[in-house]
Amino acid sequence: MPEMPEVETVRRTLNPLITGKTIKKVTLWYPKIIASDPNEFAAVLPGKKIVTIDRYAKYLLIRLSGNLTIVSHLRMEGKYRLTTASEPKDKHDHVQFEFTDDTALRYNDVRKFGRMQLVESGTEKVVTGISKLGYEPNSPEFTAAYLAAGLRRKKKNIKSTLLDQSIVAGLGNIYVDEVLWRTKIHPLSLANKIPAKKVNELQHNINSLIAQAITKHGTTVHTYLDANGQIGGFQEMLQVYGHAGEPCRLCGTVLEKIKVGGRGTTFCPSCQVLYK
Repeated sequence: MPEMPEVETVRRTLNPLITGKTIKKVTLWYPKIIASDPNEFAAVLPGKKIVTIDRYAKYLLIRLSGNLTIVSHLRMEGKYRLTTASEPKDKHDHVQFEFTDDTALRYNDVRKFGRMQLVESGTEKVVTGISKLGYEPNSPEFTAAYLAAGLRRKKKNIKSTLLDQSIVAGLGNIYVDEVLWRTKIHPLSLANKIPAKKVNELQHNINSLIAQAITKHGTTVHTYLDANGQIGGFQEMLQVYGHAGEPCRLCGTVLEKIKVGGRGTTFCPSCQVLYK
């Protein structure tokens, strides 16, 4: 699943491609992609101009004229690309926004898990899944004190806690494994038992890791591509994710892989301390 750095990269590459364009027609080849009313979605959007693209956590916020926003979640394999309306449809193309300049934005999703929802701008943090999210890394609100308070309320393991999005928004399996290794915290550590000093380190490392991943245009492990069809570069910097069975870069101990909450989890059994 594209995580925060990948979605931010999509935002940055997609914004200059479609900002200022006016929607001429919307085609829904697979209407279930639309979480709001698909008929209203297709009827209301023609004539609207793309103003800009914002983002919150893993959600793209496509701002339109008329005070409307398309809230888009890519889920596992969703991708956007700019093409023309006359280009033959790919079997995994599910939504097309045709513009008045004869270009077209297509949404492609092999698994059909992605969703779009049309809402009034400014309400997205109330009426969509964003309402359940915690603060983003590198936001003013995401402080060490905020993280510490959130972890104190959690009685489950730190891996599952960081993945549930209620405290930190935007982290997925790749970056949680990486940040726990950097901070030397075992993924099965109880969230509310991690010492204050380690929580401070964790907050710092989450911020720095996400910033580095954005600089490298995200991580491509399977199928992630940005809006220009380019892969990310952070996969070259992964220290534990995808490296099970290899020696730890810090101590040489063989990295282990276990299941935590149903998710594959790679860690160093020597470096990463279990807090119980």
